[in-house]
Amino acid sequence: MEWKEIERDFNEKWNFPGCYGATDGKRTAIRAPANCGSTFCNYKKGNSIVLMAVVGTNYQFTTMMLVLMVPYQMMESPENCSLFEALENGLLPNNGVIIGDNAFLLKTSHMKPYLGANLTSDEKI
Repeated sequence: MEWKEIERDFNEKWNFPGCYGATDGKRTAIRAPANCGSTFCNYKKGNSIVLMAVVGTNYQFTTMMLVLMVPYQMMESPENCSLFEALENGLLPNNGVIIGDNAFLLKTSHMKPYLGANLTSDEKI
């Protein structure tokens, strides 16, 4: 599926023009290779890998990236992976955005929910 189709689907289905996908990550426990140091170590003092993915409106994968990070990098900023570097460097056409949850920082290419309490109608929109 191409970017143009994904953006059209978000616009038609969710009235969200300029959106090119939704992103999230999934940490999966692994048995780390011998002598790997802290390469696979996570914040829970175990070993894992992280799959970062971007999906379209029908939950189809559009971009996937396996991320190997030391604990503090993933917890402090999921944007340390090359997927987010690509987004910041113009991967998306027409200054589009990817949406995600509050684990991610608000950036020009990545939107996240507003966390204010007692939102007004305008804030919800």
